[in-house]
Amino acid sequence: MYEVTTATSAAGAAGKDNWLANAPLASRKDARDAVVAARKAFGGWSGATAYNRGQVLYRIAEMLEGRKDQFVREVADAEGLSKAKAAVVVDAAIDRWVWYAGWTDKIAQVVGGANPVAGPFFNLSTPEPTGVVAVVAPQESSFLGLVSVIAPVIATGNTAVVVAAEKAPLPALSLGEVLATSDLPGGVVNILTGRTQEIAAPLASHQDVNAIDLTGADADLARDLEIAAADNLKRVLRPQPVDWSAGPGTHRLTAFLETKTVWHPTGSLGASGSAY
Repeated sequence: MYEVTTATSAAGAAGKDNWLANAPLASRKDARDAVVAARKAFGGWSGATAYNRGQVLYRIAEMLEGRKDQFVREVADAEGLSKAKAAVVVDAAIDRWVWYAGWTDKIAQVVGGANPVAGPFFNLSTPEPTGVVAVVAPQESSFLGLVSVIAPVIATGNTAVVVAAEKAPLPALSLGEVLATSDLPGGVVNILTGRTQEIAAPLASHQDVNAIDLTGADADLARDLEIAAADNLKRVLRPQPVDWSAGPGTHRLTAFLETKTVWHPTGSLGASGSAY
């Protein structure tokens, strides 16, 4: 366990270093166990229909709405915001879940499709999830930023191991409780709290992690993690300045998708096909 304290608001309303909660201090073994759980859940989650995944994400948004007052208090304490500003953040996070839920059965039409080729073939490209994605969550936006990096990963059929904001983990822990009591299958999202560098390092070098989102890593840590990730050619999403209140776009949906192209002969060539 480690102590979590309240953040100081711009107006000084929250007391600096006031005890707020004790958070679990995840170890390297916890990180490895989380990868095992994510891999075990990947087959069922990626194999579910896109419509079903969307319904699950909608349900998560409904549960967050039902616990809105709790999240407003926690975000206000964690990020040093007034209750009014925290309410805006929580509303945006709920809307963000709904937005990504609506994309689950649409993204394939946007990034996939039929390709024009010479010869008697159908040539079709379809997106598929990358696999297990490690996510270093934003440090400065412990709830809206957190939701914005988790939702697109699982909306597209991946499973996630998430390193929560080190200094403000309480909203992440409460979100984990919501996810665990929703319709989301166990192991799809695994949230770890503790020392970011200690948890992220084994995830970056883990041979069964397929991709890593470095959004919440500082420049030095991001460089080290990217080098470690090169051991098994992980897909890496590098950290960039983000305005979490802005429209999310689709780039996080496509960041952890792979494209499968299928060639299918037509006419006299027969019914067999091949995929690359």
